[in-house]
Amino acid sequence: MASEKKNSVLNEIIKPFTDLLKTSLPQKIVNFTYLIEGIVYFGMLTLMAMYFNKYINLDDLQAGRAVGLLTAGITLSMIFLGAAVDWIGIRKALIFAFFFSLIGRIVMVLAPSLGHSTGLWSDKYAWAMLGILGIVIGYGIYQPACYAAIRRFAAKEQAPMGYAMLYALMNLGGFLPGIISSPVRKLGDSLSSGNGILWVYSMYVVFTLIAFLIIVFFLTDKSIKQASESTGDTQEDDDPLAKMSVKEKFAYYIKNFPLKDLRFLYFIVILIPVQTLFAHNWLTIPQYCERAFQGGVVSANFELFSNINPILIFILTPIVTSLTVKSDVYKMMIYGTLVMALPTFFLAFGPSLYTLLAYLLFMTVGEAMWQPRFLQLVAEIAPKGMVGIYMGIGQFPWFLTKVITSLYSGWFLMKYCPSGVTPDKMNTEFMWLVYGLIAIISPIGLILAAGWMRKGFVTKASEESEA
Repeated sequence: MASEKKNSVLNEIIKPFTDLLKTSLPQKIVNFTYLIEGIVYFGMLTLMAMYFNKYINLDDLQAGRAVGLLTAGITLSMIFLGAAVDWIGIRKALIFAFFFSLIGRIVMVLAPSLGHSTGLWSDKYAWAMLGILGIVIGYGIYQPACYAAIRRFAAKEQAPMGYAMLYALMNLGGFLPGIISSPVRKLGDSLSSGNGILWVYSMYVVFTLIAFLIIVFFLTDKSIKQASESTGDTQEDDDPLAKMSVKEKFAYYIKNFPLKDLRFLYFIVILIPVQTLFAHNWLTIPQYCERAFQGGVVSANFELFSNINPILIFILTPIVTSLTVKSDVYKMMIYGTLVMALPTFFLAFGPSLYTLLAYLLFMTVGEAMWQPRFLQLVAEIAPKGMVGIYMGIGQFPWFLTKVITSLYSGWFLMKYCPSGVTPDKMNTEFMWLVYGLIAIISPIGLILAAGWMRKGFVTKASEESEA
């Protein structure tokens, strides 16, 4: 009896990975290109503050804000461009997304050589911002398109794992730069007078081109139609937008605009404090690892330690999802945000390999508990034909998180983890104590509002996701 139960649990854990191989061709293409995009996006993001330090001559505060323009701009663009996915279709949306991202990343590589002056508002800075604009437009279309694709291509019983695997694959892509970035950067530094970061960025341009060509030549209208028919999601028959005029489409969007529901608005906004920990993965962790662990393995391989979270997410997300798929969504949000926030206080004990690894492990477990379920919920409660705009609006707290965090993260680094000083003259303990107190606001807010939330939004979301 115990053996049968053990085998059942093991099968539940293994099943998500085997299901990934049984998906339709369009879903495989979306998953694979999402993996590539995860490598490129997080790989560039990890080095971006240093890119602005080195090539544009910005200080930590200015560099953090420049990175914030990218990350916050992406989320803001999702709000406005998410609707484009609903209007032009998944294939065209993905083609446009990769085209703009490719152009933007090429410009980022060329920016240091295109201008003559450095510093804030210099011509090199202007070229870099133009590159960021291309990435912002591309990614603003890209993520809503991918989640719309999963809703359309995945069978209903496979949808929860479809969303979870999409999130997990992106994070696998976020981990891989920790392996491939450092050797390329070091080789570039030795062969091109310290321009290793540009070598890494050039590699990511090639990756983006590969993903773009895969979408153009393999994600055909025929394969999309076959995948849609197999799940019963034929857009031509069921999409209420298909036969509407432009005026009617706008009226439909206004009528179903998600922020009209105050409970939904509170639900996504209260997650902002804990989501600041995501932003610190690229705004703080790389510099913290390099500066607070001087002379050790962490400092020498800061890309690897900065990207441990994504590989753990890749492993843990499908496992946690399979084991909690029947759990109450709101409780999972509370437990997940709590488990994610509390480990931040480990770092308040000072720089240590053990506290750093403990933080990364437990923070990731908490993330795996709530983040994919949140994305699934947003996609599934969206009315037919509005997945793109719902995913865009659902990302609005991300916009605020990235803006707010980028405004103060550079100041905290300069004050408590500055460059050019020894670790004994830093005060990283206080920095992480403050960040922990910020993150813990989310689970507390969810707990305090539980009664009010359950009266409307949570019940409604459950009913619509089952419909």
